[in-house]
Amino acid sequence: MTSQSIPPPPRRILSLPAIPPCESVSPSALLSSLLSLAADVSSSDSTPARCPTHRRAVREALRHVAILSTFFADIAGSDLPASAVLGLSELHVTLQRLGHLLRDCSRRGARLWILMNSGRVLSELRVLLRSVAVALDVLPLDSLALSSDVRDTVSLLSRQAWKADLRPDPADERAAEAVRSALAAFAGAVPPDGVELKALLRRLQVRSWSDCGDEIAFLEEQLLDYSTGDDGEAVLLGNLTGLLVYCRATMFKADGVEARKEPRLEEQRIGGLNPEAFRCPISLDIMAEPVTISTGQTYDRASIVRWLESGCLTCPVTGEKLRSAEFVPNSAVQRIINQYCHYNNIAAAGSNSGSRKRDLAKTSSPQSPAAAGATRMAVAFLVGRLHAGSDGEKNRAAHEIRLLSKSSIFNRACFVEADCVPWLLHLLSTPDPSTQDNAVAALLNLSKHPSGRAAIFEVGGTGLVIDAVSEGLKAEAKQNAAAILFYLSSVEEYRKEIGEIPGAIPALVHLLRRGGYRGKKNAIVALFGLLLSPGNQLRAVAAGAARALVDLLGDEREDLINDCVGVLAKMAERQEGADAILAASPDVLQSLVGVLQSSASRSGREYCVSVMLSLCDSCGAKVVGLLEKMPLLMPALYSVVAGGPPHASKKARSLVNYIHRFHDQEDFPSAAALPPPPPAAQDRVVHAR
Repeated sequence: MTSQSIPPPPRRILSLPAIPPCESVSPSALLSSLLSLAADVSSSDSTPARCPTHRRAVREALRHVAILSTFFADIAGSDLPASAVLGLSELHVTLQRLGHLLRDCSRRGARLWILMNSGRVLSELRVLLRSVAVALDVLPLDSLALSSDVRDTVSLLSRQAWKADLRPDPADERAAEAVRSALAAFAGAVPPDGVELKALLRRLQVRSWSDCGDEIAFLEEQLLDYSTGDDGEAVLLGNLTGLLVYCRATMFKADGVEARKEPRLEEQRIGGLNPEAFRCPISLDIMAEPVTISTGQTYDRASIVRWLESGCLTCPVTGEKLRSAEFVPNSAVQRIINQYCHYNNIAAAGSNSGSRKRDLAKTSSPQSPAAAGATRMAVAFLVGRLHAGSDGEKNRAAHEIRLLSKSSIFNRACFVEADCVPWLLHLLSTPDPSTQDNAVAALLNLSKHPSGRAAIFEVGGTGLVIDAVSEGLKAEAKQNAAAILFYLSSVEEYRKEIGEIPGAIPALVHLLRRGGYRGKKNAIVALFGLLLSPGNQLRAVAAGAARALVDLLGDEREDLINDCVGVLAKMAERQEGADAILAASPDVLQSLVGVLQSSASRSGREYCVSVMLSLCDSCGAKVVGLLEKMPLLMPALYSVVAGGPPHASKKARSLVNYIHRFHDQEDFPSAAALPPPPPAAQDRVVHAR
């Protein structure tokens, strides 16, 4: 990725940062920059036509900028006194901030929020216009070579800027009142006035499903900022989000849902990233704040700071002596990590329950009664479309449910309570690929909720999900269906019955062999969940799971390899599984040693040791004799013994003892009586999407 393709870091709305000119700037250079800045502020992006609200105030601000632009052009090329620098510098800062404010007023996605924060917008604009007046008063106008007309106009502008009377447009006040009326209706469980809502959306220039989606996405992003801060602002954001969710569900048709044959290119690119590349080489954890040092290597800020403070002045990766102890934030990597976390619906790196980046999907309750009422009404409308709509309406409803059920736990609970699950399961047998894809994805989101898992299982939907794994019309539908099985397998009763369905495990093994990266990933975790039921071990062996997993040990993606050895560790706990692993490939032990030696994952190394320990325990001298001849094994084991967590260290010591006893004794028992791997080996491998 080149630097040209990376967008600038996002600026929080109505934050108006400005960089003052340096003190040594020449008047001519400053004037040239002011001309460019004034032209930028007056660009088409911030014209009143592009601002649905505050049009009179925006028009007044642009009139001030136009006069200033004429003023700058009139004094261009003339000798400016040094005393003019102070006033011009103040104008430079003010124009930067004014440009930010006008762009916020015209910003797509933020229009409803700007409307409901009208008082703050007008207050900021008054401050900026008075800053213009202050700067003009500071300027030595009598010392500047100005035409009389321009001098008079600038003097008049200064007086007007001091007295600027900026008030809300009457149409804006009516629109804001319509919002308050709708929220009151939602809080009382009464449908709002549809005519008023349509007039509101016209005023905001929200003309399509996509426009409405942009507004919702903006509000949800803002809610992350306020979820642990200003409760009043969080309530407002929740209310506005609920209002727009209702409008999008009931008033618009989704744009091009039927035409969405494959995941968007951006989703494919982000979803296919290897998360191991995001790990800090020092801590091996996902980087929360990546920074780049003078050698070009990137580390997590906290880790490299500790490294430098300990007196190490070399690059941890290359060993090169650092030319400087300074580092710079790597915003490109930071944004990619954040996008990956958002795409996979997991908490952003370095987040915690009290952080600004708290995962929105963990919000289990609405912000207010109005937000709850709006959501329930939207849910009821969409479930009604699933029940009685046309084929196209059912597809659009499933698509909307897919989006809303991804955003919060409360939304998922509402859909389950509204009996949405049976209607979505019915759509799994549709011949339309888009409808099936949306239905499977919606069911996946609902399966993340305990009541959603119960609803799928109790209505007999497990068989339909398995059919989608094996016969899904799109690759995305197959992989999401496998992820549903993973969540169902988290319940002991369900995993037992899933395994007893004849095609369940073979379907996952087939996806493991033939699926793409995400399909393989989800098949692996689903298999792991099913193997927690002892009766499914033999079924997995019979389906050829061992061979499919061993074949993936040569994959290029380290996270996929680590997941595979986790499942192999579970299979190897039983004699039948151990035999199947050894029979899968003559090079299986060599592959495991290679993973142990090269893996950067602590859990991956522990799983490798667990597999080899179980193979020794089950197959005795046949395995230990082969391991004893591998020179790379012992250094890797000693590394785990010395630096691994207690469970992994204990297993590694047991394996070392096996090899030493084989080396020292002629008559090695066929099956040594060592304890099985500790329960830590049964930890979940990965999180399915």
